[in-house]
Amino acid sequence: MPALPANGDSENRYMKLTGEILVEQMTDEERERAAKVESVLPILREHPAEADAKCEFYRPHVQTLSDAGLLGLIVPKEFGGLGGNLRDLAAATFALGTACPSTALAYFFHCSSASRGLLGLEAIDAGLFNDEETPVVRAFAEKVLTKMGREGKWLANFASESNKTSKARVTISTEAKRTDGGWTLNGVKSFGCATGVADEYLVTAKLAGTETVEGMALFFVGRDAEGVSERQKWDAIGMRGTATHGIVLKDVFVAEENALAIEGAFLRMMQMSRGTFVGNQLAATAIYLGAAQSVYDHALNYLKSTRFGDTGEPIATSPMHQVLIGEMTNDLETAYLWMRRQIELETSNPPILPKDRVVRQWRMSKGSMSEAAFRVAVNAFKACGTSNTGNSGIVARGLRDLSMGLVQAFPAERGRLEAAEMITKEKPSADFAVAEKK
Repeated sequence: MPALPANGDSENRYMKLTGEILVEQMTDEERERAAKVESVLPILREHPAEADAKCEFYRPHVQTLSDAGLLGLIVPKEFGGLGGNLRDLAAATFALGTACPSTALAYFFHCSSASRGLLGLEAIDAGLFNDEETPVVRAFAEKVLTKMGREGKWLANFASESNKTSKARVTISTEAKRTDGGWTLNGVKSFGCATGVADEYLVTAKLAGTETVEGMALFFVGRDAEGVSERQKWDAIGMRGTATHGIVLKDVFVAEENALAIEGAFLRMMQMSRGTFVGNQLAATAIYLGAAQSVYDHALNYLKSTRFGDTGEPIATSPMHQVLIGEMTNDLETAYLWMRRQIELETSNPPILPKDRVVRQWRMSKGSMSEAAFRVAVNAFKACGTSNTGNSGIVARGLRDLSMGLVQAFPAERGRLEAAEMITKEKPSADFAVAEKK
């Protein structure tokens, strides 16, 4: 059953798909795709407590999502996908977030791999590659999309590393060296959902001898390839069922046909993104909004159905609880407004604002949405009391999961600082850098 919108529109409860709570006025095709997402929610709702307790990804969910055709949600139909777009992905991750946020986050990172194909094809159409480069870029882009769509493979996307710099949020030190028939990769990827679960890894590395983002390249690495090992598992506070512990690459060979190693190709592809550097990032934050909606629904139902022993009145009728309910509702609606605006900016045709303004808006909106969603959980925690503090419960687990949104990608403070710099110094924000040799 779809979650109840924060405005309490009970008449629409049985009419709306969960994804339609966020993405309003869906087209018929968007609604068909949202219905596929809706079909898996009952199954996903059965296992988040188990995944959280074990700190492990619930592997059967891969088959559940695959059987529904959702691994190719935003892959064009010509490559065996469902032909969705960013609106579809935001609706899907939001809906999955109401059921199992950890699965939703792992699924988002799988879907984010599609940008390595979609943006490549867009860059070709925009004339950013010459006659010699185009066949190579096209072959790699189509391979990404075919694996996700027609072949139904789950891809893990590995870019982040523990090596950080003041220049950017992600600094690539993993290095690719030319060898006979391909490339040898060495490095450590600190984060990438579905470690040990995904069929293949899509790895970002820098070409040996390069010290700028022009040297960033992409490689397909088999999950069980020689030289690939998993890092020690994290004991995170929330989002514990994502398998985000990363990988170690030691002399891993990648054949030429599984690499996109044209210098500057990655950067040119990413220029086609409407908003964030690699696109689709707002769909990750939509997961936290979905989790907040789930916490809100649970708290409201609990407070309305549980009564005071002396008066028999619902707990929700007390002045203190009504204040908390009002704050929760305000925060939830605030997050929806930020999210819907960002979706509009990144999907409108023609574009409403130039790309630098869209990026600036994202820097602010990501933090505002994450903080508002977290406040929903904090006030639900206060309102529902000790009866809802069990780690396996929706409120306590939601509080922990939503805390992760405060730090994922970048904290709100950094986003606002970057937005201010873009306004006052006309300084573009930086997502990626490569590690320079000392």
